[in-house]
Amino acid sequence: MTIDRYANRFVCDLVAYEPGKPIDETARELGLDPSQIVKVASNENPLGPSPKAKIAMRAALDEAHIYPDGGGYRLRSAIAQSVGLDLNHVVLGNGSNEIIELLCHTFLNRDTELIAATHAFVVYKLMATLFGAKYVEVPDPDFIHDLDAMADAITENTRLVFIANPNNPTGTMVDQAAIDRFMDRLPEQVIAVFDEAYIEFPAAPPDTLRYVREGRNVCVLRTFSKIHGLAGLRVGYGLAPAPLAALLQKARQPFNVNAIAQAGALAALTDTEHTGQTLKLNREGMAFYEMAFHQRGLEYVPSHANFLLVKTGGGDRIFRDMLKQGVIVRAMSSYKLPEWVRISIGTPAQNLRCLEVLDSVLAAAAVPV
Repeated sequence: MTIDRYANRFVCDLVAYEPGKPIDETARELGLDPSQIVKVASNENPLGPSPKAKIAMRAALDEAHIYPDGGGYRLRSAIAQSVGLDLNHVVLGNGSNEIIELLCHTFLNRDTELIAATHAFVVYKLMATLFGAKYVEVPDPDFIHDLDAMADAITENTRLVFIANPNNPTGTMVDQAAIDRFMDRLPEQVIAVFDEAYIEFPAAPPDTLRYVREGRNVCVLRTFSKIHGLAGLRVGYGLAPAPLAALLQKARQPFNVNAIAQAGALAALTDTEHTGQTLKLNREGMAFYEMAFHQRGLEYVPSHANFLLVKTGGGDRIFRDMLKQGVIVRAMSSYKLPEWVRISIGTPAQNLRCLEVLDSVLAAAAVPV
């Protein structure tokens, strides 16, 4: 007799999310020096945390014995001011992933549906499964969300439609016209969730906050993990009309964002120099890879984020072979893209090392055995 016979079946059947392989684990397994490993698998900021954030976090350690502000007043106020909204429009999360979970807690059950694109962030499917809801995948031709088809897929049981923009893992982005058409068709029982973890990277992103200001059924997700380099803190937020935000606050655990994370995020919001350097580095790295892939005849998906999806053939094998040489990329088989890998933009030295190792494993794979 095993304990899982008493557990919810949809939990037992769940395939857990597999994060990018950590540097320390890779070093232990392969007997490598951690300092020589290049990790370009998890879309992290290669410049590291905002310097202002590091100063603020060190100062916050002196009061680590005190519970954090459970309402996150200072951080929520700063976020609201930065996007032109009110405090009651902002919900803090332990990463924007927690806001995804809060939305599912609030709106999903066995009788409801969640809609997402075929090649969207895998956590959407995990959350729908965890809450026993039906998960509806809509094809995304050329790896771009087809919002007209997603609107067509909505039924009376639909409660959440997730639109990752720019999308992970493809880096593609839907434009304002497509979003406006979709929102014109959105029924009153459906929440449009715009997951904008990478929204700072495109030069001219669409404006979804207008729908928050209009009081529409939307929730916009953002994070401090990417542009601000604070992935290890796990702090994100949702922006929604006040009635929707109030519901999410009810589902939120008290003290879900720790004091050190709040201090770091608050300081990072003011560090425009760091974000500017990050964007410059990303643009240069993106141009480096695009030229390299073009020269090698490798198919890739033009990206609006801080990573590129490239078709290498045998993505799992490419991942393993590159790993043996101390370079960590992300295989895409879990996203139904077994021939592809995703490569995050790193520093110039990291990008060059990654490309050299990719060249070597592709060359080795081309030699007949």
